[in-house]
Amino acid sequence: MKKVVQCVPNFSEGRDLDKIERIVQPFRGKEGVKLVNYEPDKDYNRVVVTVLGEPEAVKKAVVEAIGVATEEIDMTKHTGQHSRMGASDVVPFIPVKNMTVSEAVELSKEVAKEISERYNIPVFLYEKSATTPERENLATVRKGQFEGMEEKLKDPNWRPDFGPNTIHPTAGVTAVGARMPLVAYNINLGTTNIEIANKIAKAIRHSNGGFRYCKAGAVEMPEREIVQVTMNLTDYTKTSIYRVFETVKMEAKRYGVPVVGSEIIGLVPMEALVDCASYYLGLEGFSMDKVLESSLME
Repeated sequence: MKKVVQCVPNFSEGRDLDKIERIVQPFRGKEGVKLVNYEPDKDYNRVVVTVLGEPEAVKKAVVEAIGVATEEIDMTKHTGQHSRMGASDVVPFIPVKNMTVSEAVELSKEVAKEISERYNIPVFLYEKSATTPERENLATVRKGQFEGMEEKLKDPNWRPDFGPNTIHPTAGVTAVGARMPLVAYNINLGTTNIEIANKIAKAIRHSNGGFRYCKAGAVEMPEREIVQVTMNLTDYTKTSIYRVFETVKMEAKRYGVPVVGSEIIGLVPMEALVDCASYYLGLEGFSMDKVLESSLME
């Protein structure tokens, strides 16, 4: 049986569509690789790409795409609302079918080694691939962002797992790792007050005593005249979408601010949406077994 891995590389370009097309081109027309989705965001100045395929084929395509991003993106000129430390900012591998987390970890290490050697980019391993507990959390690895990485790499505790001990002058630093599926979820607030979004993010994220499997921050969306509470739900079976959504609505009410929408970035497991449908419709005994598409996939 074929092994299937998902990769969701995040590149620090969300405005120049020509550059984005060149970056995603290595994922097109390749045997064993399927470009599922890519979503550029002008405010974040970032594009999230989702690909599926056989491990070796995905590995080759990812390495090629990182090479294009290294040529196309100059981090010394990059600005955006999302935290970032490199042109190819983060490259997670997620086991999907007939593949273990351990195999995804080994794949991430192979990619990290190859891009460090081929493009002279320092690479940190994170999440399940992390070499120390301090490097498991991407936010900790990325702290300082591109502008602070040169100084950070001088600290012996932050020597890269692969590559040189200095940043790439224009491509910065990359994080590569393996993880389980997560839900990238953003909730829009009908205000331009970023402090309100910051307070709500602080209330719900695990690091400040909120939901165990929620990482959250605040982002301004000036073109839309709103702010976002942006989240990664790292285990949707234990911290569900609907629970976070209802909590954000409740917290926003304290400040007289409405929730005006939400969005999912990239792909989402069907089970996470079934969980929401069951909650909001008050369905009794509902499960994935009652989803038509789930039966067709078996």
